[in-house]
Amino acid sequence: MFMSMSPAIPAELFGYKVVDKVGEGAASVVYAVMDPKSRQVMALKHVIRRTEKDQRFIDQIVQEYQVGSKLDHPNIRGITNYLKNQKYMFGAVLDAALLMELVDATTLDLSPRPSGVNIAKYFAQAARALGHMHERGFVHADMKPSNMMICEDGTVKVIDLGQACAVGTVKKRIQGTPGYIAPEQAHRQEINALTDIYNLGATLYWVLLREEIPCALPSRNGKVGSAIAPASIRLPRPLHEQDPRIPKEFNDIVMHCIQVAPEARAQSMEMLAERLDAVAEHCQKTRAGAALEGFLSDSGAPDRAYDSHPSRGG
Repeated sequence: MFMSMSPAIPAELFGYKVVDKVGEGAASVVYAVMDPKSRQVMALKHVIRRTEKDQRFIDQIVQEYQVGSKLDHPNIRGITNYLKNQKYMFGAVLDAALLMELVDATTLDLSPRPSGVNIAKYFAQAARALGHMHERGFVHADMKPSNMMICEDGTVKVIDLGQACAVGTVKKRIQGTPGYIAPEQAHRQEINALTDIYNLGATLYWVLLREEIPCALPSRNGKVGSAIAPASIRLPRPLHEQDPRIPKEFNDIVMHCIQVAPEARAQSMEMLAERLDAVAEHCQKTRAGAALEGFLSDSGAPDRAYDSHPSRGG
């Protein structure tokens, strides 16, 4: 969805005509751009290095390209090129950009509350997208509602690979989003496919209850607190105990994903996707599905959209 034009929007970037601004993140701006030769319209994610501290955002753009260029899945936004302006041949990169598939969609955290059937369908698509990443040897490492885009036809696009890394990586600093981060991320341990399973389960919990799970990196008054030892992390009450209109099948998936110990979680994204397919079918055919619709449409249900690291259109 395009935003209104602004005088601050550049006329051209890296030889592409800027059509409009379509999103922004903590350090990036996403534009719709047109190739003047082919007339093809794409998305361009732009990062400017204003100070030395901004180098990490350039590094994330490079990482996103290195991972995204090796992926090919209908539920992952395509990345086609990396562009940069550099001071001298071996000097610092002044600004950089990614050319990406332009997606006319809304992130899950800003979308109308989905039906129970659609929740299951959306998350099955996301699970298969992440499974594709795992097959190619990568972990997304930052799944959350703002990194799932929902198209009008119900297609899901997983976005923002800025924190993606090779399976088995041990990060030098804590990366992730409070409310969704896995214990092994908060304690800078090895991350793998099971980390994404935790992140996706935490995202599903938020979609169903509009509350973040108690996790290893809590947020307090908008600030990130100290990492909690795994032995001290308390799992939330089962979802269907918090509200009986939530089908137990959804609860079982979420609780299986957000176990503190990675070996106790669901062990593959394909297995998770198949379970979500079954939940979608169950919701369509049973009273539990109708009850869930009542819960999701209930104006008294929590409806808090919180994301401490926004990544609109990333």
